[in-house]
Amino acid sequence: MKHVYLDNAATTSVRPEVIEEMINVLRNDYGNPSSTYAIGRHAKALVENARKIIAKQFNVSSSEIIFTSCGTEGNNWILRSAVKDLGIKRIITTKLEHHAVLNTVKQLNAEFGVELVFLDILPTSEIDYTQLEELLKDESKPTLVTLMHVNNEVGTELDLKRVASLCEAHSALFHCDTVQSIGKTRIDLAETPIDFIVASAHKFHGPKGIGFAFIRKKNVLKPVMFGGEQEKGLRAGTEGVHQVVGMAKALEMAYDLLEEEKAHISSIKEYCKNRLLEVYPDVCFNGNNVGFYNILNVLLPLSEEKAAMMLFQLDMKGIAVSRGSACQSGSQKPSHVLSQFLCAEDLKKPSLRLSFGHENTKEDIDILIDVLKTI
Repeated sequence: MKHVYLDNAATTSVRPEVIEEMINVLRNDYGNPSSTYAIGRHAKALVENARKIIAKQFNVSSSEIIFTSCGTEGNNWILRSAVKDLGIKRIITTKLEHHAVLNTVKQLNAEFGVELVFLDILPTSEIDYTQLEELLKDESKPTLVTLMHVNNEVGTELDLKRVASLCEAHSALFHCDTVQSIGKTRIDLAETPIDFIVASAHKFHGPKGIGFAFIRKKNVLKPVMFGGEQEKGLRAGTEGVHQVVGMAKALEMAYDLLEEEKAHISSIKEYCKNRLLEVYPDVCFNGNNVGFYNILNVLLPLSEEKAAMMLFQLDMKGIAVSRGSACQSGSQKPSHVLSQFLCAEDLKKPSLRLSFGHENTKEDIDILIDVLKTI
Protein backbone atom coordinates (compact mmCIF):
# COMPACT_ATOMS: atom_id res chain seq x y z
CA MET A 1 0.00 0.00 0.00
CA LYS A 2 1.37 3.40 -1.02
CA HIS A 3 1.21 5.93 1.79
CA VAL A 4 0.01 9.38 0.76
CA TYR A 5 0.86 12.33 3.00
CA LEU A 6 -1.41 15.36 2.50
CA ASP A 7 -1.04 17.10 5.85
CA ASN A 8 1.97 19.36 5.33
CA ALA A 9 0.32 22.16 7.32
CA ALA A 10 0.60 19.92 10.40
CA THR A 11 4.25 19.08 9.85
CA THR A 12 6.68 18.34 7.05
CA SER A 13 9.30 15.71 6.36
CA VAL A 14 12.87 16.69 7.17
CA ARG A 15 14.96 17.25 4.05
CA PRO A 16 17.83 14.74 3.64
CA GLU A 17 20.34 17.61 3.44
CA VAL A 18 19.08 18.93 6.80
CA ILE A 19 19.42 15.52 8.41
CA GLU A 20 22.99 15.22 7.15
CA GLU A 21 23.86 18.67 8.47
CA MET A 22 22.42 17.82 11.89
CA ILE A 23 24.17 14.45 12.07
CA ASN A 24 27.46 16.15 11.26
CA VAL A 25 26.97 18.60 14.13
CA LEU A 26 25.92 15.82 16.55
CA ARG A 27 28.99 13.83 15.62
CA ASN A 28 31.60 16.59 15.57
CA ASP A 29 30.36 19.67 17.43
CA TYR A 30 29.30 18.49 20.87
CA GLY A 31 30.77 21.47 22.70
CA ASN A 32 28.67 23.72 24.93
CA PRO A 33 28.28 27.06 23.08
CA SER A 34 28.76 28.92 26.38
CA SER A 35 32.18 27.37 27.00
CA THR A 36 35.28 29.48 26.36
CA TYR A 37 37.58 26.75 25.01
CA ALA A 38 37.92 25.87 21.32
CA ILE A 39 35.16 23.25 20.85
CA GLY A 40 32.71 25.46 22.76
CA ARG A 41 33.65 28.51 20.71
CA HIS A 42 33.15 26.52 17.50
CA ALA A 43 29.68 25.43 18.61
CA LYS A 44 28.87 29.06 19.43
CA ALA A 45 30.05 30.10 15.99
CA LEU A 46 27.66 27.59 14.41
CA VAL A 47 24.74 29.03 16.40
CA GLU A 48 25.59 32.60 15.46
CA ASN A 49 26.13 31.73 11.81
CA ALA A 50 22.69 30.10 11.76
CA ARG A 51 21.22 33.26 13.29
CA LYS A 52 22.79 35.34 10.50
CA ILE A 53 21.46 32.99 7.81
CA ILE A 54 17.94 33.34 9.21
CA ALA A 55 18.15 37.12 9.68
CA LYS A 56 19.35 37.56 6.09
CA GLN A 57 16.16 35.95 4.74
CA PHE A 58 14.05 38.70 6.36
CA ASN A 59 16.45 41.61 5.88
CA VAL A 60 16.89 42.22 9.63
CA SER A 61 19.73 42.28 12.15
CA SER A 62 20.78 38.93 13.59
CA SER A 63 20.41 40.47 17.07
CA GLU A 64 16.64 40.56 16.44
CA ILE A 65 16.39 36.77 16.02
CA ILE A 66 15.85 34.72 19.19
CA PHE A 67 15.72 30.92 19.13
CA THR A 68 12.74 29.21 20.77
CA SER A 69 11.41 25.66 20.95
CA CYS A 70 8.42 26.26 18.66
CA GLY A 71 5.79 28.72 17.46
CA THR A 72 3.64 28.18 20.54
CA GLU A 73 6.44 29.28 22.85
CA GLY A 74 7.19 32.31 20.69
CA ASN A 75 3.54 33.40 20.59
CA ASN A 76 3.08 32.95 24.33
CA TRP A 77 6.26 34.83 25.20
CA ILE A 78 5.62 37.79 22.92
CA LEU A 79 1.96 38.24 23.84
CA ARG A 80 2.51 37.90 27.58
CA SER A 81 5.56 40.16 27.50
CA ALA A 82 3.69 42.79 25.49
CA VAL A 83 1.23 43.06 28.36
CA LYS A 84 3.69 42.69 31.25
CA ASP A 85 6.68 44.59 29.83
CA LEU A 86 5.28 46.96 27.21
CA GLY A 87 2.07 48.02 28.95
CA ILE A 88 -0.44 46.78 26.37
CA LYS A 89 -4.02 47.30 27.59
CA ARG A 90 -5.99 46.28 24.49
CA ILE A 91 -5.52 43.37 22.08
CA ILE A 92 -7.24 43.24 18.69
CA THR A 93 -7.41 39.77 17.14
CA THR A 94 -9.84 37.25 15.59
CA LYS A 95 -11.46 33.97 16.57
CA LEU A 96 -9.67 32.35 13.61
CA GLU A 97 -6.26 32.38 15.30
CA HIS A 98 -4.30 29.28 16.24
CA HIS A 99 -5.00 28.23 19.83
CA ALA A 100 -1.43 29.22 20.74
CA VAL A 101 -2.62 32.80 20.26
CA LEU A 102 -6.33 32.48 21.03
CA ASN A 103 -5.91 30.74 24.38
CA THR A 104 -3.06 33.05 25.36
CA VAL A 105 -5.02 36.26 24.80
CA LYS A 106 -7.99 34.82 26.69
CA GLN A 107 -5.65 34.05 29.60
CA LEU A 108 -4.26 37.59 29.48
CA ASN A 109 -7.80 38.92 29.64
CA ALA A 110 -8.54 36.78 32.70
CA GLU A 111 -5.19 37.40 34.40
CA PHE A 112 -4.55 41.08 33.69
CA GLY A 113 -7.93 42.42 32.57
CA VAL A 114 -6.62 43.24 29.09
CA GLU A 115 -9.44 44.32 26.77
CA LEU A 116 -10.02 41.80 23.98
CA VAL A 117 -11.56 42.91 20.70
CA PHE A 118 -12.42 40.28 18.07
CA LEU A 119 -12.66 41.45 14.47
CA ASP A 120 -15.62 40.44 12.33
CA ILE A 121 -14.96 37.69 9.80
CA LEU A 122 -16.36 38.06 6.29
CA PRO A 123 -17.96 35.08 4.45
CA THR A 124 -14.69 34.77 2.51
CA SER A 125 -12.91 34.04 5.85
CA GLU A 126 -11.05 37.37 5.58
CA ILE A 127 -10.94 40.04 8.26
CA ASP A 128 -12.81 43.32 7.94
CA TYR A 129 -9.94 45.72 7.26
CA THR A 130 -12.23 48.75 7.52
CA GLN A 131 -13.30 47.69 11.00
CA LEU A 132 -9.66 47.25 12.01
CA GLU A 133 -8.85 50.77 10.80
CA GLU A 134 -11.79 52.24 12.74
CA LEU A 135 -10.74 50.44 15.93
CA LEU A 136 -7.15 51.65 15.60
CA LYS A 137 -8.31 55.26 15.38
CA ASP A 138 -9.07 54.99 19.10
CA GLU A 139 -5.58 55.47 20.55
CA SER A 140 -6.71 55.91 24.18
CA LYS A 141 -5.22 52.55 25.21
CA PRO A 142 -1.84 51.02 24.29
CA THR A 143 -2.87 48.45 21.67
CA LEU A 144 -1.43 45.32 20.11
CA VAL A 145 -2.85 43.68 16.99
CA THR A 146 -2.24 39.94 16.67
CA LEU A 147 -3.27 38.34 13.38
CA MET A 148 -1.93 35.25 11.64
CA HIS A 149 -0.39 35.61 8.18
CA VAL A 150 -1.77 32.40 6.66
CA ASN A 151 -4.63 30.59 8.35
CA ASN A 152 -3.55 27.05 9.12
CA GLU A 153 -6.97 25.51 8.34
CA VAL A 154 -8.33 27.33 5.30
CA GLY A 155 -5.26 29.12 3.94
CA THR A 156 -6.65 32.67 4.02
CA GLU A 157 -3.74 35.09 3.58
CA LEU A 158 -3.55 38.37 5.50
CA ASP A 159 -2.51 41.56 3.70
CA LEU A 160 0.61 42.03 5.82
CA LYS A 161 1.65 45.41 4.44
CA ARG A 162 -1.84 46.86 4.87
CA VAL A 163 -2.14 45.77 8.49
CA ALA A 164 1.43 46.77 9.33
CA SER A 165 0.88 50.24 7.85
CA LEU A 166 -2.38 50.69 9.77
CA CYS A 167 -0.71 49.72 13.04
CA GLU A 168 2.26 51.99 12.42
CA ALA A 169 -0.02 54.93 11.57
CA HIS A 170 -1.91 54.52 14.85
CA SER A 171 1.00 53.66 17.17
CA ALA A 172 -0.14 50.06 17.72
CA LEU A 173 2.18 47.07 17.96
CA PHE A 174 1.73 44.30 15.38
CA HIS A 175 2.41 40.66 16.27
CA CYS A 176 2.00 38.18 13.41
CA ASP A 177 1.86 34.41 13.76
CA THR A 178 3.79 33.47 10.61
CA VAL A 179 4.21 29.78 11.41
CA GLN A 180 2.33 28.65 8.26
CA SER A 181 3.99 31.09 5.87
CA ILE A 182 7.68 31.16 6.83
CA GLY A 183 9.67 29.26 4.20
CA LYS A 184 6.73 29.37 1.77
CA THR A 185 6.64 33.07 0.92
CA ARG A 186 9.08 35.95 1.31
CA ILE A 187 8.67 38.57 4.04
CA ASP A 188 10.87 41.67 3.96
CA LEU A 189 10.79 43.05 7.49
CA ALA A 190 12.88 46.06 6.49
CA GLU A 191 10.02 47.39 4.38
CA THR A 192 7.07 45.90 6.32
CA PRO A 193 6.89 47.35 9.86
CA ILE A 194 5.86 44.22 11.78
CA ASP A 195 7.02 44.22 15.40
CA PHE A 196 7.04 40.47 16.07
CA ILE A 197 6.89 37.26 14.03
CA VAL A 198 7.32 33.61 15.03
CA ALA A 199 8.34 30.46 13.18
CA SER A 200 8.64 26.73 13.75
CA ALA A 201 11.22 24.73 11.79
CA HIS A 202 9.12 21.61 11.32
CA LYS A 203 6.72 23.56 9.08
CA PHE A 204 9.45 24.12 6.44
CA HIS A 205 11.15 20.71 6.36
CA GLY A 206 13.33 21.28 9.40
CA PRO A 207 13.49 19.46 12.76
CA LYS A 208 10.81 19.58 15.44
CA GLY A 209 11.46 21.26 18.77
CA ILE A 210 13.12 24.39 17.40
CA GLY A 211 11.81 27.72 16.15
CA PHE A 212 12.61 31.41 16.29
CA ALA A 213 11.04 34.75 17.07
CA PHE A 214 11.79 38.08 15.45
CA ILE A 215 11.58 40.92 17.98
CA ARG A 216 12.15 44.37 16.53
CA LYS A 217 14.93 46.00 18.55
CA LYS A 218 12.81 48.96 19.69
CA ASN A 219 10.59 46.53 21.65
CA VAL A 220 12.55 45.53 24.76
CA LEU A 221 11.16 42.35 26.31
CA LYS A 222 12.20 40.66 29.55
CA PRO A 223 13.48 37.08 29.80
CA VAL A 224 11.10 34.25 29.09
CA MET A 225 13.17 31.94 31.32
CA PHE A 226 15.76 32.82 33.93
CA GLY A 227 19.16 31.22 34.30
CA GLY A 228 22.20 31.79 32.09
CA GLU A 229 22.85 34.51 29.55
CA GLN A 230 21.96 32.49 26.44
CA GLU A 231 19.98 34.17 23.66
CA LYS A 232 21.11 37.63 24.76
CA GLY A 233 19.84 36.94 28.25
CA LEU A 234 16.26 36.48 27.05
CA ARG A 235 16.00 32.68 27.01
CA ALA A 236 18.23 30.77 29.38
CA GLY A 237 19.30 27.22 28.61
CA THR A 238 21.99 25.54 26.53
CA GLU A 239 21.21 25.85 22.84
CA GLY A 240 20.43 22.74 20.79
CA VAL A 241 23.20 23.40 18.29
CA HIS A 242 22.20 20.61 15.89
CA GLN A 243 18.58 21.82 15.85
CA VAL A 244 19.55 25.45 15.28
CA VAL A 245 21.88 24.50 12.43
CA GLY A 246 19.22 22.18 10.96
CA MET A 247 16.61 24.94 11.07
CA ALA A 248 18.89 27.44 9.31
CA LYS A 249 19.72 24.88 6.60
CA ALA A 250 16.02 24.08 6.09
CA LEU A 251 15.07 27.76 5.82
CA GLU A 252 17.91 28.53 3.44
CA MET A 253 16.88 25.64 1.17
CA ALA A 254 13.21 26.61 1.37
CA TYR A 255 13.98 30.07 0.02
CA ASP A 256 16.56 28.89 -2.50
CA LEU A 257 13.97 26.51 -3.99
CA LEU A 258 10.91 28.68 -3.36
CA GLU A 259 9.88 29.58 -6.93
CA GLU A 260 10.38 26.05 -8.26
CA GLU A 261 8.55 24.35 -5.39
CA LYS A 262 5.75 26.92 -5.25
CA ALA A 263 4.98 26.31 -8.93
CA HIS A 264 4.89 22.55 -8.38
CA ILE A 265 2.73 22.72 -5.24
CA SER A 266 0.32 25.18 -6.89
CA SER A 267 -0.13 22.78 -9.81
CA ILE A 268 -0.86 19.89 -7.42
CA LYS A 269 -3.48 21.96 -5.59
CA GLU A 270 -5.16 22.94 -8.87
CA TYR A 271 -5.14 19.31 -10.05
CA CYS A 272 -6.72 18.25 -6.77
CA LYS A 273 -9.50 20.86 -7.08
CA ASN A 274 -10.31 19.72 -10.61
CA ARG A 275 -10.37 16.03 -9.68
CA LEU A 276 -12.66 16.73 -6.71
CA LEU A 277 -15.05 18.65 -8.94
CA GLU A 278 -15.16 15.66 -11.31
CA VAL A 279 -16.32 13.35 -8.53
CA TYR A 280 -18.39 15.85 -6.52
CA PRO A 281 -19.72 18.60 -8.85
CA ASP A 282 -21.31 20.33 -5.84
CA VAL A 283 -18.18 20.27 -3.67
CA CYS A 284 -17.35 23.55 -1.89
CA PHE A 285 -13.95 24.98 -1.03
CA ASN A 286 -13.97 26.73 2.34
CA GLY A 287 -12.51 30.19 2.78
CA ASN A 288 -11.16 32.61 0.22
CA ASN A 289 -11.57 31.57 -3.43
CA VAL A 290 -7.82 31.89 -3.98
CA GLY A 291 -6.28 30.95 -0.63
CA PHE A 292 -2.64 30.18 0.06
CA TYR A 293 -1.07 27.92 -2.54
CA ASN A 294 -0.45 24.85 -0.36
CA ILE A 295 -3.74 24.60 1.59
CA LEU A 296 -7.14 23.44 0.33
CA ASN A 297 -10.07 23.09 2.73
CA VAL A 298 -12.83 21.00 1.17
CA LEU A 299 -16.48 20.74 2.22
CA LEU A 300 -17.72 17.41 0.88
CA PRO A 301 -21.42 16.76 0.19
CA LEU A 302 -21.59 13.67 2.39
CA SER A 303 -24.00 12.69 5.14
CA GLU A 304 -23.16 12.93 8.86
CA GLU A 305 -22.93 9.13 9.01
CA LYS A 306 -20.31 8.97 6.28
CA ALA A 307 -18.52 12.00 7.68
CA ALA A 308 -18.02 10.32 11.07
CA MET A 309 -15.87 7.52 9.65
CA MET A 310 -14.23 9.29 6.74
CA LEU A 311 -10.86 10.10 8.35
CA PHE A 312 -10.63 6.58 9.73
CA GLN A 313 -11.34 5.06 6.32
CA LEU A 314 -8.78 7.31 4.65
CA ASP A 315 -6.20 6.38 7.27
CA MET A 316 -6.87 2.67 6.75
CA LYS A 317 -6.07 3.21 3.07
CA GLY A 318 -2.77 4.92 3.92
CA ILE A 319 -3.88 8.51 3.32
CA ALA A 320 -2.92 11.14 5.91
CA VAL A 321 -5.22 14.17 5.94
CA SER A 322 -6.84 16.15 8.74
CA ARG A 323 -9.98 18.06 9.63
CA GLY A 324 -7.94 21.05 10.73
CA SER A 325 -5.19 21.97 13.18
CA ALA A 326 -3.11 19.00 14.35
CA CYS A 327 -3.19 20.49 17.86
CA GLN A 328 -6.96 19.88 17.94
CA SER A 329 -6.98 16.50 16.16
CA GLY A 330 -8.52 14.68 19.12
CA SER A 331 -11.50 17.02 19.33
CA GLN A 332 -14.90 16.05 17.95
CA LYS A 333 -16.14 19.64 18.04
CA PRO A 334 -16.53 21.57 14.77
CA SER A 335 -13.46 23.55 13.78
CA HIS A 336 -13.32 26.88 15.63
CA VAL A 337 -12.18 28.42 12.34
CA LEU A 338 -14.98 27.06 10.15
CA SER A 339 -17.52 27.89 12.86
CA GLN A 340 -16.84 31.58 12.24
CA PHE A 341 -18.16 31.65 8.67
CA LEU A 342 -19.99 28.39 7.83
CA CYS A 343 -23.69 27.88 8.55
CA ALA A 344 -24.82 25.23 11.07
CA GLU A 345 -25.92 22.83 8.32
CA ASP A 346 -22.55 22.95 6.56
CA LEU A 347 -20.72 22.39 9.84
CA LYS A 348 -22.38 18.96 10.01
CA LYS A 349 -20.82 17.96 6.70
CA PRO A 350 -17.23 16.67 6.55
CA SER A 351 -14.52 19.20 5.83
CA LEU A 352 -11.03 18.02 4.96
CA ARG A 353 -7.88 20.09 5.11
CA LEU A 354 -5.52 19.00 2.35
CA SER A 355 -2.10 20.60 2.55
CA PHE A 356 0.50 19.90 -0.10
CA GLY A 357 4.28 19.79 -0.23
CA HIS A 358 6.98 19.54 -2.86
CA GLU A 359 7.06 15.74 -2.49
CA ASN A 360 3.42 15.30 -3.52
CA THR A 361 2.53 14.05 -7.00
CA LYS A 362 -0.58 13.83 -9.15
CA GLU A 363 -0.58 10.10 -8.40
CA ASP A 364 -1.12 10.96 -4.72
CA ILE A 365 -4.21 12.95 -5.67
CA ASP A 366 -5.53 10.14 -7.87
CA ILE A 367 -5.20 7.71 -4.96
CA LEU A 368 -7.07 10.13 -2.67
CA ILE A 369 -9.89 10.52 -5.21
CA ASP A 370 -10.19 6.75 -5.74
CA VAL A 371 -10.59 6.21 -1.99
CA LEU A 372 -13.11 9.06 -1.66
CA LYS A 373 -15.18 7.43 -4.42
CA THR A 374 -15.56 4.31 -2.29
CA ILE A 375 -16.79 6.41 0.63
